[in-house]
Amino acid sequence: MSAPKWRMAAGGAVLLLLALFGVRLIPLYYSNFQLQQFVSETTQRVENQTKSDDLLRTWVVEKAASLDLPVKADDVHIERSADGLRIHVRYAVRVDLPGYSVNLHFYPAAGR
Repeated sequence: MSAPKWRMAAGGAVLLLLALFGVRLIPLYYSNFQLQQFVSETTQRVENQTKSDDLLRTWVVEKAASLDLPVKADDVHIERSADGLRIHVRYAVRVDLPGYSVNLHFYPAAGR
């Protein structure tokens, strides 16, 4: 016994919508992952412990721009302590899908 054609069409439409969401969202999450890796590597390098906050902030903003992420200098927060360096980045990306818009919030951070 086979499924009715309307069920197959509805299932196909759901799969198509999921594929559309994936095509729009996966690149954003991957770019955020790459930014997270960059921030982590930056905080782990010993020579960066003495770099100025402005220079570190510029590096993060430039890396984000190269990944097409809307990170501004105000989105990058740098903390220093006896334990080391910590960098927090907070930004949002608006995603417009047919009939639906959402702001995705990302918080890459690294350090001690």
